[in-house]
Amino acid sequence: MTDAAALEDTDPGSWKTVCGVDDIKVGEVKSLMFEGKALCLIRSQDNIYCIDDTCSHEDYPLSSGEVDFDSCEIECYMHGSIFSLLTGEPQNLPATEPVDVYRVSVVGEEIRILF
Repeated sequence: MTDAAALEDTDPGSWKTVCGVDDIKVGEVKSLMFEGKALCLIRSQDNIYCIDDTCSHEDYPLSSGEVDFDSCEIECYMHGSIFSLLTGEPQNLPATEPVDVYRVSVVGEEIRILF
């Protein structure tokens, strides 16, 4: 997880608080709407990831899929496409387009996303 020092080199106006740290537990996947955008937060033991919550193959929520924390990937439950939590790139078919990935920072008790 990133701390407040990492926010200094970017425009502070583009970091948005999306929820509290206590709102997502270790091993949990959370779907949330923020400023009209469906987001998927994933919390591992050491990191919090944020990607679009819509599969690029078809409009199914990635937050309903299985996460492989060892490989940092999430699988769409509908057709089996796997996406990297680090890059958003699909790892297999049928998806061919990546999903957006957002930088995450934890500041105090807040989870912030760089938009």
